[in-house]
Amino acid sequence: MRRALVSVSDKNDLVPFVKGLVENDFEIISTGGTKKVLDEAGIKTISVEDVTGFPEILDGRVKTLNPYIHGGLLGRRDVPEHVETMKKLRIHPIDLVCVNLYPFKQTIEKPDCTLADAIENIDIGGPSMVRSAAKNYHDVTIVVDKADYQTVLDEFNENGKTTLETRAKLAAKAFRHTAAYDALISQYLSEKVGVEAPEKLTLTYELEDTMRYGENSHQRAWFYQDALPKKYSVSSARQLHGKQLSYNNIKDADAAIRIAREFNEPTVVALKHMNPCGIGRADNIETAWDRAYAADPISIFGGIIVLNRKVDLKTAEKMHELFLEIIIAPGYDDDAFEVLAKKKNIRLLQLDFENKDEKTRFETVSIMGGLLMQEQDVIEENESEWKVVTKNKPTKEQLEALMFAWKAVKHTKSNAIVVADDKQTLGIGAGQPNRIDSTKIAIKHAGDKITDAAVMASDAFFPMDDCVQYAAEHGIKAIVHPGGSIRDQDSIDMADKYGITMVMTGIRHFRH
Repeated sequence: MRRALVSVSDKNDLVPFVKGLVENDFEIISTGGTKKVLDEAGIKTISVEDVTGFPEILDGRVKTLNPYIHGGLLGRRDVPEHVETMKKLRIHPIDLVCVNLYPFKQTIEKPDCTLADAIENIDIGGPSMVRSAAKNYHDVTIVVDKADYQTVLDEFNENGKTTLETRAKLAAKAFRHTAAYDALISQYLSEKVGVEAPEKLTLTYELEDTMRYGENSHQRAWFYQDALPKKYSVSSARQLHGKQLSYNNIKDADAAIRIAREFNEPTVVALKHMNPCGIGRADNIETAWDRAYAADPISIFGGIIVLNRKVDLKTAEKMHELFLEIIIAPGYDDDAFEVLAKKKNIRLLQLDFENKDEKTRFETVSIMGGLLMQEQDVIEENESEWKVVTKNKPTKEQLEALMFAWKAVKHTKSNAIVVADDKQTLGIGAGQPNRIDSTKIAIKHAGDKITDAAVMASDAFFPMDDCVQYAAEHGIKAIVHPGGSIRDQDSIDMADKYGITMVMTGIRHFRH
């Protein structure tokens, strides 16, 4: 009879699958908890100890690491010398392996998980069997995913065996399975011992969704989620209404929630094409919305909106008047949701803002032929460390406005200029190849909203004094930027000429 070795941590749907194998003339080898479940279901099983002639030892750490197991998996049926050796040593071929691994991921996701707990849930025998079976897929069927149970049974029922094509596909999945498992262990242990720049970077992600298309309609795309997703992330947001998120939606939503986590008071962020087009804050979310909308009532059309407070009816009614792609909030009042959901295509997402300070340490971006990795730009801003470099000192109100503008410019594509007061952005210039063009765009957008309360932020230093002069001539009273140019003094002198305040942070916030 053919033999199948079955040992799984996830026992869902297992019994019907194994019964199907028995009906196809398989003997079942099993061990531990899996054997107990099968025995209780009335399925006759052979213990691993009966196959190996050796007991489990070291609290079950060693049970399947044995030639009678791996010889049965790796022996090639088309090589006479292998067949002869197996007969001589009385090694029975194993034709199917159904294994999924110790729940390492589920273990380390527990808040109270200790290093010892994690170590004990590193599977050794399981991956070894999976790899042996997958390597010998020409003769052995390897099953690591319960989603494949029915496919395998259907082929046995129809043909008495699985096809070589199916076994090859299952083998490829098996190696993906063990690779992801090892990558997660590698990440966890590297983090525990403080490795920042490993000589080998092993990352693993899980397919979350297949996109309708990518950045453009002729590009295919897929959405992969971190194997250990953060609660404050687009991948963890719960979609309550609307059509499927697109590739661009996800990128924009990610950018928007990064901005929103900068603010604690009621704040609304409006974003378009990876750049903020309006940010408003207030004592209540409705007024914050009014200010975000007023910041740029044209660009907000078709935008992504993030509110860091529950959406009430009045705010919902105002948002309902516009075409918006996505609204993200920690929750929605029932009547507010009813109003917004009248538009069938708008995406309404609920996100856990309680975890907004849960920061991912590193971020990656793909390039042709490689990957760039860096720490996220999550430095804590401290205005007490800012340096006032002009004769005029900022007022308390100006400092509040400068900090607000500084947080906004941090998330705007470079070259970035933000004009704001302490309540809302007034004009944003983003992504221009030179800083003076960004300055002109921001000031043009701000227009007659520039008052004595208006300030300007630049994500990097001014290479010349032209931006300062232009800002001063159009009513800007205070400027914040990192400083660091060899011509900083020119900009300082220009600020003094017009009697405006200039503050240098010493921190640059390029965003490419």
